Amino acid sequence: MATILKGAWVMTREGLKKDWGVKVEGNKIVEVGPNASLTMQEGDKIADHTEQIIMPGFINGHQHMYGVLSHGITTEALVTEFSSFLDDFWWPYVEDRLDHQIVETTSRWACVEMIRSGITSFMDVLEGPNSIPGALNVEKKVIEEAGLRGILTFEACQRMSEANAQLGLKENYDFCKANNSEDGLIKGMMCIHTLFTGSKEYVMQAKKMADELGADIHMHMSESVYEPNWCLDKYGKRTVDVYNEIGFLDNKVFASQAVQVEPAELDILAEKGTRLVSMPLSNCEVGGGFAPVPGMLERGIKVGLGTDGYVNNFFEVMRGAFLMHKAVHQNPMVMPAQVTYEMATWRGAEAMGFNDVGALEVGKKADLFTMNIDTPTPINEHNCYDQIILFRNPSDITDVMVDGKWIEQAGELLTIDEKAAKVATRACATKFWTLS
Repeated sequence: MATILKGAWVMTREGLKKDWGVKVEGNKIVEVGPNASLTMQEGDKIADHTEQIIMPGFINGHQHMYGVLSHGITTEALVTEFSSFLDDFWWPYVEDRLDHQIVETTSRWACVEMIRSGITSFMDVLEGPNSIPGALNVEKKVIEEAGLRGILTFEACQRMSEANAQLGLKENYDFCKANNSEDGLIKGMMCIHTLFTGSKEYVMQAKKMADELGADIHMHMSESVYEPNWCLDKYGKRTVDVYNEIGFLDNKVFASQAVQVEPAELDILAEKGTRLVSMPLSNCEVGGGFAPVPGMLERGIKVGLGTDGYVNNFFEVMRGAFLMHKAVHQNPMVMPAQVTYEMATWRGAEAMGFNDVGALEVGKKADLFTMNIDTPTPINEHNCYDQIILFRNPSDITDVMVDGKWIEQAGELLTIDEKAAKVATRACATKFWTLS
């Protein structure tokens, strides 16, 4: 039995197609084309979306689900620059205090925000040295219940102790080994923090473990001037040069941020096939700067977009990517709307290592959402990318499907009790910050 989604439009990789629809059988897309041409057999269901655009699900390439704890919170810590943000606020006030219950509660609310925003696949980085072992399995249970597609990682580092550093690597390794061979929605990835929280030997230990598993590896890279300056001080080389010198970089490396990187470093990343993900909004929050995304794309580097657990509204993230680079370069032609949209979909999927999501094409997984087109000005083939990025919002999304299963229909979440999740998160955050 198949489901036939008849739409007003379908957003394909080639652009917007009028009066098109999608046929889903099991967890895969089996037909994409004009509504009248979609084949129907006895028992098939028709889903009427002739007042909506059918779109591929967004790909959130970098998330910290526990980050919802910091939304709107004020503390006595005075953050003056990036290292101060970590040392005086993020590590002591947030990460070091995470436990399994907090991980579960915040993960559930983050799923609500992602589903509401049209995100169907994401990569999460859990930073909580006192939450292991077992924290990734806590996340997995919540994500499976929510019905989202995810890559879950723990950010291992040496800043607490060597014992905790090894426990972090083991958390990733064991999770990858248990999940990456299965055909499920949840996978793992090896993950470290940065060069300034892990020695060269530790970093390469993690890479060798990833290679043994056949897994990708993730790290934050030059999120501000702090890491490249630290590397120059310690090693006499910039961040990318250090990674390259020790033989870390290849096409199995998926790095986030890459804000303060020089053109020569981008050349190395392109040569090695390293993939990247950019977080335009959170980079502003920590004063990191503006990542040279146009330069990355010009070099053929695969680049996606992420929320960083900060603003989980993916339309806002796309708006940030679309507008900021124009201002930085003083050039309105930089970062066209179509390219920005592609980074949120198929380009983002490629960056994250997915080849079966990110586009509405035959054979790909049925990860999609539908969005109202009741707009003051018309959406058409010529303006669709600008309309979607600049003038649509999560409130316009009506239905979300992941792996062929509806997880939101007619604006109602089917897999999560949204009200209960909000109440639990508010109670968790109130207790968390009262005790700080």
